[in-house]
Amino acid sequence: MAVYDLEEQEQISELKAWWAQYGKLVTAALFAAAVASVGWQGWQWYQNRNAVEAGALYFGLQQAVEQQDAQKTRDVAGRLIGEYGSTAYAQLGALLSASVQFAAKDLDNARAQLEWAAEKGKDPALRDLARLRLAVVMLQQGQADQALARLSPAPAGSYKSRFEDLRGDILASQGKAAEARAAYQSAIDALGGAGDEAATQRQVLRIKLESLEG
Repeated sequence: MAVYDLEEQEQISELKAWWAQYGKLVTAALFAAAVASVGWQGWQWYQNRNAVEAGALYFGLQQAVEQQDAQKTRDVAGRLIGEYGSTAYAQLGALLSASVQFAAKDLDNARAQLEWAAEKGKDPALRDLARLRLAVVMLQQGQADQALARLSPAPAGSYKSRFEDLRGDILASQGKAAEARAAYQSAIDALGGAGDEAATQRQVLRIKLESLEG
């Protein structure tokens, strides 16, 4: 029993010596880990709260869109962008509001919201959609060259055909028939993997091509 007590005392002495040397470091590491955990939980709570609040605003914006209330959609979209710009709701809100402003012929406000969505939005697919719609607005404003610049480069995904189609329209309006034909053909090629749902779009593109022949 005495031998056991002696061994135990030696272990306790070694532990005390180790703690004297490393105890502060261990305590600091544990404290840092606790702070990091609390910080992460706080960040998650903040993100979730933001998403809920942004979602409520977005719902109100959708109602304003249904009523075609241009003023309200512009105001709510402005709040989403200003207060919740890091959420997908802000990008979607900017796109929805821009469509209402465009219908109301308020091209300047439509353009401002589309520019934000194209440049600051988080979702790449929505940025491409914003670029496409922004090019339409610029074309309506008589800025064909700026519209073309917004369409370059064309995305590789599902929007490629629409980008090339609009690019062909702009080039045709500028009297650049050869470049317009190339754009329309590129749009048709981009639909190669699409099914029957793209049949109408293909037909329209072929008609555009034929109109430029000769």
